[in-house]
Amino acid sequence: MMEEAREETEMPLPRQLARFNRRATNRVAGLIAGRAPWMAIVVHKGRRSGRIYETPVNAFKDDQGYKISLTYGQESDWVKNVLAEGGCEIRVRGHSVTATEPEVIHDPSVNWAPPGIRQVLTTMDAPHYLRLRVRE
Repeated sequence: MMEEAREETEMPLPRQLARFNRRATNRVAGLIAGRAPWMAIVVHKGRRSGRIYETPVNAFKDDQGYKISLTYGQESDWVKNVLAEGGCEIRVRGHSVTATEPEVIHDPSVNWAPPGIRQVLTTMDAPHYLRLRVRE
C-alpha cells in the first residue's frame, strides 16, 4: 500500500526546475523539439482555462504510437491535461499526429527507452511514461 502511494506522488526532478523550464528552457527547446530525434511537442488544452499549450517532451515511437518519458512525474500539468482530454496532438519530425488513449505506465526497468536514454531515466529515478496511441 505504501509503494502505491509513493508511485502516485513521486517526481524525479524538482518542481522548481519544472517551473524554470516552462518559462525559459521550453521556449528554446520548442524551436527544435518538433524536428529533433527523440523530441516532440505535445499540444494540449488546459483543463480549467481551455487554453492551448505546447510542451516539448522526449517521445519515442513504437508500433502503436508514442511513449513519452515523465521526467517531472505524472503530476505535471501537461500530463493531467492530456489525461483529462483523452488525447492530444503530437508534433514530431515536422508533422502532426492525433494521439488518443493516454495511459500512465510505471516501468522501473525503463526497457521501453533506447539504451542511452534508459540510463539517464534510471539515474533520475523516472520510471513512468505516458503511452499514447496513434492511428495512421
